[in-house]
Amino acid sequence: MPISRAKAQLLALADEVASTGESIVVTRRGKPLVRLVPIEPPPSLEGSVTFLVDEEELIYAPLVEWDADRE
Repeated sequence: MPISRAKAQLLALADEVASTGESIVVTRRGKPLVRLVPIEPPPSLEGSVTFLVDEEELIYAPLVEWDADRE
């Protein structure tokens, strides 16, 4: 696709690439210049955290009021 056309239709092209997963090569004077490619979705972090202490064993400290003016 010529760069002049890509510039005029960039938002539509971005939506197309994102929805179809197909890349688009942009050319200048018939030579490949850049490629629009969809990004990979970030990996899910679900299940990646392990707690080493049972929640029942946690000790919660009481909230302490703090006065910034107190010396």
